[in-house]
Amino acid sequence: MTTVAAALTAARGKLPAGEARLLLGHVLQRPAAWLLAHDDFPLGEDAMLAFASLVARRAGGEPVAYLVGYREFFGRRFAVTPATLIPRPETELLVDLAIGKVGAGSTASILDLGTGSGCIAISLALELPAARLTGVDFSALALEVARANTLALAADVCLRQSDWFAALDGERYDVIVGNPPYVAAADPHLGRGDLRHEPLTALASGGDGLDAIRRIVATAPRFLKPGGALLLEHGHDQGPTVRELMMAAGFGKLAQHRDLGGIPRVTSGIFGDETSGCTSADRIDAEEQVRQRKEKQ
Repeated sequence: MTTVAAALTAARGKLPAGEARLLLGHVLQRPAAWLLAHDDFPLGEDAMLAFASLVARRAGGEPVAYLVGYREFFGRRFAVTPATLIPRPETELLVDLAIGKVGAGSTASILDLGTGSGCIAISLALELPAARLTGVDFSALALEVARANTLALAADVCLRQSDWFAALDGERYDVIVGNPPYVAAADPHLGRGDLRHEPLTALASGGDGLDAIRRIVATAPRFLKPGGALLLEHGHDQGPTVRELMMAAGFGKLAQHRDLGGIPRVTSGIFGDETSGCTSADRIDAEEQVRQRKEKQ
C-alpha cells in the first residue's frame, strides 16, 4: 500500500515539494506538519486517486488556490474560485495603509472597489470593527464568493453589485481602496502560469493596463468626503503615471508605497489637499507598519 512518503516522492518530479504537501494535506485534511510526522501513513485508494488528480491538474497549470479552494490573506483563510482573483501577499499593503489612514477604533466609511473574494474589505472590517465597510464588484459570481467569506469569517461588510461607482450615486466615503486590473491587454504574462486561469477582467485593463485606474481616479472625487483618501494598487512601473493622474484629479499629499519586495505597489492621495508631492514620512510609516505585522505572524 502506498504511504504518504511514497506519494510525495512520486509527485516530486511534477511539482515542488511544498505544493505536493499542500495538495496531499488537502486530500487528507491534515496540516503539513502532520504529513512530516506520519510519512509512513498508508493511503487508501480513494485518497491516492484524489491526490493523483490534483497533481495532474496542478502540473497542467491550474493554480493551487483553486484546487484547494482557498488562499491565506492577512492571516486568514479566504475561499476563492475561478470567478475571483487569487489574493496576493503584496495586496496586504493596501489593508495596512487603510488602517494607518483611519486609525484603530475608527468609525470611518471605507469602500473597496472590485472586491472579488472580499479579502480586502473583510480584513478591514475585522481589523476595524467600528468602521463601515462596503465592497462592490461587477461580477455576481465573485460576490457570491465574497458573501460566503463574510459569513465564514463573521465580518460585517455591505456587498453590492456595481460597475465601479455606478450603483453608489450620492454616497460618500472617508477612504476608497482598490486593487483594480492593471495589466496591459497584450502582456504575454497573461498567457503564462496561474494568470491563465484567473478572470481576465480582474487582470487586464486596456492597451497600457491603466483604463480602470483612469476611470477610478477621475470618478473617485465625487464619492469621497472632504479630506477623503484614495489608495490604489498598481503595477511596478505605473507609479509615476498614477501619481500624475491623481494630481490632475485634485489629489494632494501624494505618497507612493513599496511592498515587502521593495516594489512600488500603492499610490495614495487626499482629495482636495493642495499639497502635492510624495510624502516620505507617510511612506516610511507604512512600510514599518507592514514589517512589524509580518514579524508578529
